[in-house]
Amino acid sequence: MEVDPVKIGNVIKKYRHELGLTQEEMANRLGVTTPAVNKWENNNTLPDIGLLAPIARLLGITTDILLSFKEDLPDEEIGVFIKALDKKSETAPYDDLFAEGTEKIREYPSCEKLIWNVATMLDAWRLAYDVPESEQYDDQIREWYSRVLDSDDPAIRKSAAESLYGFYYRKEDYDKAAACLSYLPEDDPDRKSRHADILNKTGKTEEAFKEREELLLAHLNRLRITLNALYVMYMEQENIAMVHKLLDKQSSLVSIFEMGAYQTTAPALDLAAYEQDVDATERIMRTLIENYDAISDFTKSDLFAHLSFKTPDEGVPKL
Repeated sequence: MEVDPVKIGNVIKKYRHELGLTQEEMANRLGVTTPAVNKWENNNTLPDIGLLAPIARLLGITTDILLSFKEDLPDEEIGVFIKALDKKSETAPYDDLFAEGTEKIREYPSCEKLIWNVATMLDAWRLAYDVPESEQYDDQIREWYSRVLDSDDPAIRKSAAESLYGFYYRKEDYDKAAACLSYLPEDDPDRKSRHADILNKTGKTEEAFKEREELLLAHLNRLRITLNALYVMYMEQENIAMVHKLLDKQSSLVSIFEMGAYQTTAPALDLAAYEQDVDATERIMRTLIENYDAISDFTKSDLFAHLSFKTPDEGVPKL
């Protein structure tokens, strides 16, 4: 079987870290130079074949693991293992579950989905079942999460970042918790929400209020855009009953969030024009003209008290 240098280098680095060895210490024990170990771990070269067994013994693993012969498990097999482990959690001690999960990861040290599933479940169980002295598992669970933080799978990467964030947040290590958020997309609302939690916990209450209100306004904007898109689609299909229903929903939403009379009335204009309702069109136009100065009333709402908005002369942001 052809050996992938990327895989063997990652395995060496992973288990060296677990043992707390420096590259120099590992080199001295194997009788090689420190740059040689560095080259292995950076996937520039492979160890000589005669060193494979000594490396495996030093790292406390089999040569199969070192050579990554068992790199991945199919999703179906991961599912079977996790379900079996979940079933055992009903009766088995947590130590046994942790040991079984650890052994499986040792068998498949490069299988990110397995690592992610095992870490997530074991972490959740110890919290849910109030496992005594659960801090003894901190280092290993944190290492598992950290190992998959750079996964190519965005779902795994996001979940690991969120789990590691929760890990540090519970420890009140807010600097490390904040660092985990960098693995989430910048436009992810969860990133902003969790950052607001950190701001609030670290005494930056005003900034936390501001981020929460920005989220509220952004969610409101997305809801209005979605409702309007549905409104247009139903109008194209001439489903006037649904058009009226969506129009009512838009008006209610705008009213709930104190957007003002102009914003509440404006959506009805297109429908009145479509139905060629002259009286309704005239009434709506009159209301809009009379309330034109109130187009930015939402900026005065207590719901957005910590946000700064441009004045009408500067151009009020449209929602």
